[in-house]
Amino acid sequence: MAEALSIMLWPLIACLLLPGILVYYGLHIVRREIIFVDLALAQVAALGICVAILLKHEPHDWQTYAWSLGFTFVGAAIFTLTRTRDHRVPQEALIGIVYVVAAAAAILLLSQSAEGNEELKRTLVGDILLVQPGEVLRAFALYLVIGVVHLLFRKKFLLISFEPERAEVEGLPVRAWDFLFYALFGFVVTSFVRIGGVLMIFSYLIVPAVCANLVVDTLKAKLLVGWLTATSSSIVGLYATYKLDLPTGAAIVCALGGALLLVAGAARFRGNV
Repeated sequence: MAEALSIMLWPLIACLLLPGILVYYGLHIVRREIIFVDLALAQVAALGICVAILLKHEPHDWQTYAWSLGFTFVGAAIFTLTRTRDHRVPQEALIGIVYVVAAAAAILLLSQSAEGNEELKRTLVGDILLVQPGEVLRAFALYLVIGVVHLLFRKKFLLISFEPERAEVEGLPVRAWDFLFYALFGFVVTSFVRIGGVLMIFSYLIVPAVCANLVVDTLKAKLLVGWLTATSSSIVGLYATYKLDLPTGAAIVCALGGALLLVAGAARFRGNV
């Protein structure tokens, strides 16, 4: 047991500390019904990493982070400008297009790299088992700052996500606040993609939020249920990784999928769905 803890200590700490802000953002995203925006933004961030790698920067260099963040801000601007009430072209369709193009561009770029296949795999499933203490602590500090911003302006952020019509009636500059929402989200995505990869960040954002929406109603309760779902699934995934020698990111994603099945079954049994 002591050996397992020594190997899994920092991956476990990362999985306990970092998903909190992801669960909160996931609740916003599920309410906005733009489920794949996080996947698309994560892929855009990964595309920035691919560009940096092609320019001979190491994955953990600050230049790589800057490229990834810059691409994410471009994605944030696109998603802000394409938010519309015109349903002829749903925003989800545009988000899907951004994801597909970014993924295809990443493949093209990494095809020019000698280690392209390995880098492509890393952008998808991450390398959380090898996460360093400094990475975890820096990401957590960043998430605390973003959490404080959301706490200070929580009424405005909640209004544009949960009651957009009321926000417009009250004269709130929706696009400006929307861009701030996505820009802060960009910092979250860029930091976590370097640790956990595209698939894990999508799972942490969406699965706990869906589980929470199935069983509770208030925002505080949803945050608690979502965090518990993320935490328990992370522990199960890490344990399976250690015992069965599985890829860590994929094991955690599958554990989150299993948690969703259990919660959905329990909710149906109780008559919530």
